[in-house]
Amino acid sequence: MILYPSVDDLLEKVDSRYMLVMLASKRAHELDAGALPLMSDYKSVKNVGKALEEVADGKLIIDPDEKEKI
Repeated sequence: MILYPSVDDLLEKVDSRYMLVMLASKRAHELDAGALPLMSDYKSVKNVGKALEEVADGKLIIDPDEKEKI
């Protein structure tokens, strides 16, 4: 269960839970592979939590042109 960021806050940034899971999963894999962080400070130590924090902060969004492919 995630406490921060809250699911309600995340769903204000993303259209559906499915899109949120896909976005966070893809970003977590990128972070695992060594991608540079989008924020300077994270509360979470895990990459999935970091990805969700990036979504909540508005740093990570779904490209409208790619939305149909998800």
